Amino acid sequence: MAENEVKLTKLAKCAGCGAKVGAGVLAQLLDGIKVHSDPDLLVGFDKSDDASVYKVSDDLALVQTVDFFPPIADDPYLFGQIAATNALSDVYAMGGEPKLCLNIMAIPADMPKEAVHDLLRGGYDKVYEAGALITGGHSILDEEPKYGLAVTGFVHPDKVLTNSGAKPGDVLLFTKPIGIGVLTTAAKADMASAESMALAHKLMTTLNKSARDAMVKYRVHACTDVTGFGLLGHTLEMAQGSEAEVELDVASIDLIPEAVELARMGILPEGMYRNRAFAEESVDAGTIELCKQDLLYDPQTAGGLLMAVDPADADALYAELQNCVPSAQRVGTVREYRGGKRIFLR
Repeated sequence: MAENEVKLTKLAKCAGCGAKVGAGVLAQLLDGIKVHSDPDLLVGFDKSDDASVYKVSDDLALVQTVDFFPPIADDPYLFGQIAATNALSDVYAMGGEPKLCLNIMAIPADMPKEAVHDLLRGGYDKVYEAGALITGGHSILDEEPKYGLAVTGFVHPDKVLTNSGAKPGDVLLFTKPIGIGVLTTAAKADMASAESMALAHKLMTTLNKSARDAMVKYRVHACTDVTGFGLLGHTLEMAQGSEAEVELDVASIDLIPEAVELARMGILPEGMYRNRAFAEESVDAGTIELCKQDLLYDPQTAGGLLMAVDPADADALYAELQNCVPSAQRVGTVREYRGGKRIFLR
């Protein structure tokens, strides 16, 4: 092994967004913290949304987010790309455009400088692909490497998309396959095929920029990116925030075939169990096979955008997404909340 070939995933207890604090635990940690009001704060942390939004003028609002995590790939350059893609995604989910970024990095003291350079280069390349700039950052020494970005983006105050605006009748569209958490967990035990890992790496380094650029042309009432809380965790937050319920057509959800088989074997990330504990009480799973349920709780890293689209625009947006995202899917509908369960799997 060359000096700069570092097995980064061997240095981390959890991988990527699988290291995220569970949604239920996070809500408990934030409970009771006084939230100060400001008429120009359009979206704050009290809304369980992807990023904060602050109105600067009638034509400009700032979108701010921060995201970092331990390695999900052994190659430092690839890890940097994935972490940056994931961090930028929150701005796209709000309908915004990333503009300025700051590096956040923790590295072991003995990590080869070539590996650190490659990690940062991966982040820089993705940020520049997004049309944004890295203007500085902060780094500390740590036994476990971590990397990510603080991102500031721009959006028009009247065009902010939150995860709480879905309306009954809306069609749910989604833009990437599901199963990344299972695949990366299997890879740690050398149980994932090279082909599936190549797919996972491609998905995790695909910006949600094209999905965002298509989305803003249509009447999209709500949006969130599907990351650490899994499809069901993020869908539940959308349903709760929108005072609605959701029906998901599992057959229409693009589940990575090898991930289904691995889940059937019980190869599951720890984050899946946290996500199930958070959302399960609100989900009517019907007769859906357990391994497919597990994948819907699977934590995704740099996952796709989940959009609640006006039914009159759904066909047109769906058609446009087919030409610009990894996997355009029409996965469900939003309904008026009737009490009880929030999500129904069919």
